[in-house]
Amino acid sequence: MPMTMAEKIMAKASGRKEAKAGEIVMADIDVAMTHDLTGPLSVESFKKIGTEKVWDPEKIVVLFDHQVPADSLDAAQNHIMLREFVKEQNITNFYDVKEGVCHQILPEKGHIVPGEVVVGTDSHTCTHGALGAFSTGIGSTDMAMVFATGQLWFKIPETIKFEIEGTLKDHVYAKDVVLNIIGKIGADGATYKACEFAGETTKTMPISERMVLCNMAIEMGGKTGLVEPDEKTVNYLKNRTTKKYEIMKTDPQAASMETMHIDVADLEPQIACPHNVDNVKSISKVEGTPIDQVFLGSCTNGRLEDLRTAAAIMKGQQVSDKVRMLVIPASREIYIQAMDEGLLRIFAESGALVCNPCCGPCLGGHIGLIGPGEVSLSTSNRNFKGRQGSPDAEVYLSSAAVAASSAIKGSITDPRK
Repeated sequence: MPMTMAEKIMAKASGRKEAKAGEIVMADIDVAMTHDLTGPLSVESFKKIGTEKVWDPEKIVVLFDHQVPADSLDAAQNHIMLREFVKEQNITNFYDVKEGVCHQILPEKGHIVPGEVVVGTDSHTCTHGALGAFSTGIGSTDMAMVFATGQLWFKIPETIKFEIEGTLKDHVYAKDVVLNIIGKIGADGATYKACEFAGETTKTMPISERMVLCNMAIEMGGKTGLVEPDEKTVNYLKNRTTKKYEIMKTDPQAASMETMHIDVADLEPQIACPHNVDNVKSISKVEGTPIDQVFLGSCTNGRLEDLRTAAAIMKGQQVSDKVRMLVIPASREIYIQAMDEGLLRIFAESGALVCNPCCGPCLGGHIGLIGPGEVSLSTSNRNFKGRQGSPDAEVYLSSAAVAASSAIKGSITDPRK
């Protein structure tokens, strides 16, 4: 029976030869991730179950990334609680405040390989589908069951395959592609679907750009994002993991697959405007909009390639006096690479604030909040009211290139100019 990637991975995880969309299966979990914001509830729920030991301490990953360093007494207490849990359960994969954002750390440290089922107590866990894993966000109480049993019920999703074709123009990136798709189908256009990104354009993208596509699958309602593994995937994994893996690909005749063709040859930079991620406009429609803050970072666009793009635009330039800019590398590894390449110096000399690897302003619960009436231009993934601070503020979403050029100008600016 022809199957999609999602169906094949779920069939394997549930011990079956075949599986089809709509079926409910009990799947074995390969990687379970929780972080400092959602982890405490997972631990509390686990302890209520009465199970003394987690099912497999080597398959659980605990990270601190949302409120690091601790910004309140509550955050400090949550960190203490999780450190004690890690020690008590002999969890080997623990990343304290120094490492960075969970969705960058997991692939970077070799925890993600093709064909696995990955769950995390964060909705953007779908990022890891860029490496060919079925990866999805779950609730903290569901994670307690995973901690106890190593399994979880799933309804196998149907697949919507985005066949992306065309050569991207200068300063047009994966962020623009996925924002354009979300703008076309809406924030609920792929509800509980496996969003598979394919086509020649996707094949030419590096892993970092594929992560952007999959990261934002949840922003169109998707259950997971997926890209078929290829030579680039294998090369990325080569020096990062010793885990064995199986590459699975969608069969062309899979019954549960819908295909949408996307031509990006004439695409220009895209902007998600307040207060919805599907309120997407071409940059020519919003250019000149004044801004108060620029945030370059997050699990969407805090990677080395993003920092390189921004630094190339900002070198020798100054951030506008009207704007404050925060640059936050997604991980310590990226931070060090950016430092070695002189990128951080460029940002600092331009007047940007370079912060430690963390989620930063993205969640509106840590550094860099915006106040009433202020406008943020952010390379992150959500812009609903109150996301980055005051409910009376506005958030626009863009690529790293748009963020850099706009920081210099003091208003939303097309980097191609």
